Amino acid sequence: MWLPMLGMTALPHVGGFLGGYITRKEVKTWYPTLQRPSWRPPNAAFPVVWTCLYTGMGYGSYLVWKELGGFTEDAKLPLGLYGLQLALNWAWTPIFFGAHKLKLALMEIVLLTGAVGATMVSWYPVSQTATLLMAPYLTWLCLATALNYCIWRDNREEKEE
Repeated sequence: MWLPMLGMTALPHVGGFLGGYITRKEVKTWYPTLQRPSWRPPNAAFPVVWTCLYTGMGYGSYLVWKELGGFTEDAKLPLGLYGLQLALNWAWTPIFFGAHKLKLALMEIVLLTGAVGATMVSWYPVSQTATLLMAPYLTWLCLATALNYCIWRDNREEKEE
C-alpha cells in the first residue's frame, strides 16, 4: 500500500514544480517590478510553504482514496473535487506569472479557494484527518487571494485591465 501513498502524496508537487520551473524567470524579473503590499511573505517562504501544503493535500487525498476503497463510485465526488482544485492550483502560476494576467489570476484563485472548501466539505464525512490536512492550504489560499487582490488593485493601470 505504500506505492499509492507515495504517488498520491507526490502528485501535487509535479504541477507545482513544473509551474515554478516554467515561470522562474518571471519571479525574478517581472514580479519585483510590481507594487506589492508590505505584509507579503518573503519570496523565500513560498517554496517551503508550498512543499508542506502539497505534501499535506497529497497525503490527505491518499487517506480519502484508501478509506473509500480506491477509485470507486463513492470516491467520484471527493476525489473529483480534489482533482478540480489541483488543476486550478496548477493553473494559477502560469496565469499570474506567465501571462501577467492579474485580474484573471484573481478570479481563478477565488474559484480555487471555493473548490478547496468544497473538497474539504466532501472529505469530512470520509476522513476528518484528511480534511484537517487541507486546513493550512485553505488558510494560505485566503492570504494568497488577498495578496493577488492587492497586487491587481495596485498595478492594474500599468499592467492589466
